[in-house]
Parts: sequence; C-alpha cells; structure tokens
Amino acid sequence: MAPPLLTLTEMTLRFGANPLFKGVDLAIGATDRISLVGRNGAGKSTLMKIIHGTVEPDGGERFIQPGCHVTYLEQDPDLSRYKNAHDYVASGLVSSSEHDKFQVDIILAEIGLDAEMATGTMSGGEKRRAAIARALVSETDILLLDEPTNHLDIATIEWLEERLKSWRGALVLISHDRAFLNNLTNTTFWLDRGIVRRLDKGFSHFENWSETILEQEATERAKLDKLIEKETDWSHKGITARRKRNMGRMRKLWDLREKRAEQIAVTGSARLTADSGKTSGKKVIEAHKISAAYGDNVILKDFSVKILRGDRVGIIGPNGAGKTTLLKLLTGQQIPDQGRVKLGTNIEATFLDQNRSLIKDTATVWETLSDGSDHIMVRGHPKHIISYLKDFLFDASQAHSPVSSLSGGEKNRLLLAKTLAQPTNLLILDEPTNDLDMDTLDLLQDVLSDYDGTLLLVSHDRDFLDRLVTSTIAMEGNGDVREYPGGYSDYARQRKNRLDGPKKKNDSKPTKSKPEKARTAPKAKKLTYKHQYALENLPKEIDQITRQIETLENQLAEPDLYSRDPDLFNKKMKELEKYSSQLAEKEDEWLELEILREELE
Repeated sequence: MAPPLLTLTEMTLRFGANPLFKGVDLAIGATDRISLVGRNGAGKSTLMKIIHGTVEPDGGERFIQPGCHVTYLEQDPDLSRYKNAHDYVASGLVSSSEHDKFQVDIILAEIGLDAEMATGTMSGGEKRRAAIARALVSETDILLLDEPTNHLDIATIEWLEERLKSWRGALVLISHDRAFLNNLTNTTFWLDRGIVRRLDKGFSHFENWSETILEQEATERAKLDKLIEKETDWSHKGITARRKRNMGRMRKLWDLREKRAEQIAVTGSARLTADSGKTSGKKVIEAHKISAAYGDNVILKDFSVKILRGDRVGIIGPNGAGKTTLLKLLTGQQIPDQGRVKLGTNIEATFLDQNRSLIKDTATVWETLSDGSDHIMVRGHPKHIISYLKDFLFDASQAHSPVSSLSGGEKNRLLLAKTLAQPTNLLILDEPTNDLDMDTLDLLQDVLSDYDGTLLLVSHDRDFLDRLVTSTIAMEGNGDVREYPGGYSDYARQRKNRLDGPKKKNDSKPTKSKPEKARTAPKAKKLTYKHQYALENLPKEIDQITRQIETLENQLAEPDLYSRDPDLFNKKMKELEKYSSQLAEKEDEWLELEILREELE
C-alpha cells in the first residue's frame, strides 16, 4: 500500500479557553475521495485550512510528501487582486506554459464565464464558478473544496460532479449537498467533539454508521457526566429521531407522488382524496396557458398547471432561467403577458426570508418569538415557547440570550422558527437551502415534511427535492416549462426518456369504417339561474363562515384555555374543524363557478 500524501498527528487547536481539536489523527491517500462532515461549529473549515497549511495548530505534526501540491477552495474567495476572470483563474496554475494557459480558456468556456469579465462586477454565483475553475486548472495532488455547490444551479453542480469523477488526485469535500457527497466520495471523516473518526466508505453510509456509534456510546456511557449529554443531545438525538421518522415520511411522500402523477396525467380530472388543509380550498392555483418575456428573453410560453391543496411543488432551472418570475406569476404578484392565473380564496401565503430581516440582534430569542405571552401560535395552535424552541434544537437556557450571541446556524434556525410559525396555507420558499448547514437543512426538511399546507419550493438541492416534493416544474429553456410527477431524480429519468427514447409512430391504423363520433351535450352559452344565484350569495356565506372561524381561533388562542377547561377547548376545536370544512366546500364551489363564468364570457 502506498504511503499517504498527507498526515496530521496528535493535532490540537484552542480558541480561547475552549479546545476545538484534541489529538486529531488523519491520513489522506492518493485515491481518497473524502467527505468531511460534522455539526455546525465543529470546525470543519478550520480543519481544512490546517490540512492546507494556512492555519497553524497549537500542537501536533503535519507531514506532507515532498513535491505534493494542495489546492484549497474556500467558501468566500477574494478576487479583488485580479482584473478579470482569466487573470484570477490563471493564478491557480502551477506552471505557466502555453498549454496550461490554453486550459484556462477551455475551462472558462465550459463553466460559462467570459474571460474578460471584471472580477468587481461578478455575482456570488459567478465568483463561485471562477473559484472552481481556478481550483480545477491547478495540477494539484490534494483538492480541498469547502461548500463548492453554494450558489450553483443544478446544471453546474452536475458538470462539476462529472469533472471531479475523473479527477486523478485526492479530494476532500465539505458540503451540505447530500447528492453531491453520495456521488463522489469513498471515505468519510466525521469531526465530532474535537476528534476525527474515519469510515472507509462514502457519505451514503454515514447516517447508519454514525447512528450505530451514538447508540453504542449511549449504552456504554449512560452514567457519564451530564455535561457531555448537554453538549451533544441537541444534534445527536436529532439524527437518530430523524432517521426513524424518515421512512414513514418517505412512504407518505411516495403515496402523494402517485396521486400527483394521476393529476398531471389526466388533465381536467384532478382530485384530492385526502383533506390536508383546513382553510384553503382544494384548488390553490390554476394557471392556464400563461406566457411571460423580458424583451427577446422568453421566460415561459403557454404553460398550464393546476396546484391543489397539499401539493408540494419543486421548481428547478438554470440561474437566470426565471424561477423567481414563475413564482411571482403563480402567486399573483406579477401579471402574465398572456393567459390567466386563478388563485383560490382565503389564501394565506408566507415567504421564507433568508435575509434575516425578521430577527434583530438586540432582541432575545424569547422576544423574537413572543408577543408578550409564554405561548406562540404555531399555524393556529398554541405552543409553549420553550417547547417550540426545543423543536428547533435550542436549549431552554438559550431562551433569554440575545440574538447577537447566536451562531450563524442558530440564527438560521431561529428565523425558520419565526417564519414557519406564521399561519399559512401556502408556503413559498425561494432557494431556502443556500448557506444552510446540514443540521439546519435536516430540521427544515423535518418541518416541511410535517407541513399540511401547499408548498412551492425553488431549490438547487437535488436530495432536498427528492425527499420533499410531489412534482417538479422544470424550466428547460426557450420558454419550455414542464411539470413532472415526483422529485428531481424522477424528473431526470422522465426527461431522459422523453428526449432519448425512440419516437414511435402511431402503430394503430384507422379502420376502413371510422366509428361515429360520440354525441355530446351542447355546450352551455350562459350561466343558469341557479349558478348566478350561487355566485352572488356564496361570497356572503364565505365571509360569515370566515368570521365564525376567526372568533373560534381567537378563543382558542387564550393561553390558559386548555388548562382551565379542556372540554371547552376540545369542543371549540371540533367546531373549528366543522366550519373549516364548510369553508373549503364553499370556496371550491365558488372557484369552479368563477372559472365556468370566465369560460362562457
């Protein structure tokens, strides 16, 4: 066996009084393709910098084979010292022969960057692509990539995967993109509580392996000091619980996808058999032959879709394809150039704000969630703030800590807690996984798996889409937008079959005597008196039921109602369910009559 290219022995590092690493030993071989995993704040990026040699540990030894070259792609590379994309990428070359310079032009063309593009004008995605190009042109023996898929679209992620599959050196990857790690790695380093554990298998085996280790530790150390339990409980128990819940959730998701496939396949006969919401009607969004363009750039053309209550719809496409525009069209924020969009009544939409504008550093965690009471309304149901914080992996002792004291990952979790508590039956998430650590990503997936409303999700995370959505809307270029049942993997398979499959001619030839056309009833030319009466009176009935629902919700929001009178609380809950069901029926009837009226005009 060949000796390793690089080793760390008994490596230690402290930040202040706290040890970040203690006695870390690791070795990187020439054929290792390593996923470096660990909870947020464990020190993964710092460890990668020690491997690269840009951070000096407090103790231990770093050995690297003579002549071995290491290249590091950091999360936020600095391009300010370089005039344009070509100069920046070329700075990664080990030698400067004409052949090497030619490789710079080739990879810039592959990754879709103009060689003369000024570095000062680059977007976050363009900077990331330039940094990847710079790393790939280096003749390096060990390539270190820290969150390389951030701000990349799926097409670029898949291009990068193919390049890395043929990479001849060693790889070390930090990423929250599970599909990316599953497809590329054959070794896993788990950075956990200051030590590194090694598994000689890829990331796809990590969850079962780590769960087994944690279960063994729980058995062996059941009587150990509570401090260790406090430090690890929030993340490790979460892993175990999530794995056990996920199988049931995936079975439920498969059932939903089967229903969605039937709805897509049979136009005009979509039905939803299970009532998965209480306030919105069955038809949430209906788009009919909508088109939109910006000048000569056609975003979509003649696109139709019907989104029903409880659907979870993923939206994918290259950066700049118009995914956000499609979201705005479907939610009524933007009027299409052609076609129409009809929204169901009583829609309460919520956008996930990744800019953290909903939280303030000067407030405490408790104040961020509370309106003065010790309970928070979570989609219409009261829940104690401490209990709700625990759902989002916070310790009770953090409730009165200032937001400014939280880590980046904790701030993201607090933002999720605040946003997802809002009463909503339509949740719209525009690239929510950007810059999320894997713990928070797991948490978001858990919350969305249990969400009983309708979900519109723009994401470049293939695994995230596979675990959540019932159908995928793909923006395929030149205005071509299509809906496919299932998640991203289902989309990729169906699209390949559609494009690559044999184009069969119609094998069934018409018989000599054509069958007589079935007689159909003449199409109505105007609404009946019954329909007109219902259209005039249904809005009044809907308003009356809505007021009754609001009254009941206000009564149920009283913090001490359940403890004071459980029977009354349960009675009012049953009344709320009854009125919610009535509201859904009335709204469906009104929406269908409105569509009929428009078709007859």
